[in-house]
Amino acid sequence: MEYDINKIQNIIPHRYPMLLIDKIVEIEAGIKAVGVKNVTMNEQYFQGHFPGNPVMPGVLIIEALAQTGAVAILSLDKFKNKTVYFGGIKSAKFKSKVIPGDTLKLVTKITKLRGSFGIGTATAYVEDKIAAEAELIFVVE
Repeated sequence: MEYDINKIQNIIPHRYPMLLIDKIVEIEAGIKAVGVKNVTMNEQYFQGHFPGNPVMPGVLIIEALAQTGAVAILSLDKFKNKTVYFGGIKSAKFKSKVIPGDTLKLVTKITKLRGSFGIGTATAYVEDKIAAEAELIFVVE
């Protein structure tokens, strides 16, 4: 099942310029989501990060991964119309730059979900190369 931007906006509350997913290409509610972010030179953050050498900020890559995980969690009926927040970020590693023209494949797997707390493993890829990975803690309210 594929979700376009309109469907994503019906699940998570993020909007431009903070919505960092263009589409969801795979979803298993409460278990896993795979998203796509097409990185373009039009992104606002490239004006200052870094002029003449544009690089997507690592924190925004992690945010895109978290939004992908939020889609997986909020796709469960019991969490409909809720918001997912960061509870923590563990073991974040950045392995390669993400630049305009790249397509980020965002894979977030929910490894534990108890009550309103969850843990997920998240990996961002450019082509088949890992750009970033982290363990994310989610809180649903």
